Amino acid sequence: MNRNLLLAGLAVVAVAIGGFFMMNRSTSPGVPDLGAAQAQTASEVDTSAVLEMTMGDADAPIEFIEYASFTCPHCQTFHKNVFPQLKADYIDTGKVKFIYREVYFDGPGLWAGMMARCGGPEKYFGLTDLIYENQRTWTQGEPAQIAGNLKKMGKLAGLTDEQLDACLQDGDMARAMTAVFQENAQADGIRATPSFVIDGKLESNMSYDELKALLDAKL
Repeated sequence: MNRNLLLAGLAVVAVAIGGFFMMNRSTSPGVPDLGAAQAQTASEVDTSAVLEMTMGDADAPIEFIEYASFTCPHCQTFHKNVFPQLKADYIDTGKVKFIYREVYFDGPGLWAGMMARCGGPEKYFGLTDLIYENQRTWTQGEPAQIAGNLKKMGKLAGLTDEQLDACLQDGDMARAMTAVFQENAQADGIRATPSFVIDGKLESNMSYDELKALLDAKL
């Protein structure tokens, strides 16, 4: 998926939070004024709560950063066909430190990221798997239906309605996540998803055989 990431991110936070608050207006007083958020950067937002989501040995010889969107079909294909092999052969064996960074093209993609983070690092990658496995179904419908679909997946992971509502309505977290996304994407020159930064070098989407050859050459 290839879009203007940095410009898109500025609009996503207002659309995403606004849409969720609109559908929960009766229980969500005090909707934040998001106009100023469109001009904010990571240096102007408290991003301390936005954790880097990692997997594998922190001291692994290779650092592998994936930039992906939960609503991107190519990302879903990568996580279905390539990531399980990458995890088994390189992450679980201590050869790769894996970092997953969310990209937000649209409101549902940001909501999915907010839901995935609701259970903390312990549940994050399990929820990520559910989001990608069910991408073709949870993304369908009006905002209220999409949010309901995300909440159903969160509840499968043991989260409560109260926890999920609090996460999905957290305007400060949405702003912080968007600011971190923009700063990272700009720093790494991300223009499409999925994209990979492997030991500091930007790489485009590829098959597992191509990825394996690249990683083996570094070991």
